[in-house]
Amino acid sequence: MTHYTVMPEDAYWDNKEVADSYTEIELGGVLMQVRMEQNNQATIIRLLSCSLDDYLNPAFAPGQQITFRPVLKNE
Repeated sequence: MTHYTVMPEDAYWDNKEVADSYTEIELGGVLMQVRMEQNNQATIIRLLSCSLDDYLNPAFAPGQQITFRPVLKNE
């Protein structure tokens, strides 16, 4: 992967607090990277593993909000 930027290399790779706020979840068979927000919500950052058709699905577009709802599990 090639990344062109005017930022110094040290500043680009030393952004640990941003990387720590990301997590990976699987939703509908799509593995994605999300940023956790307040009020049980997350914002999609990028798709990590999915079929090619999922890239065209507007529900999985970067920037979309996901809302988590608590569910009781019967074990």
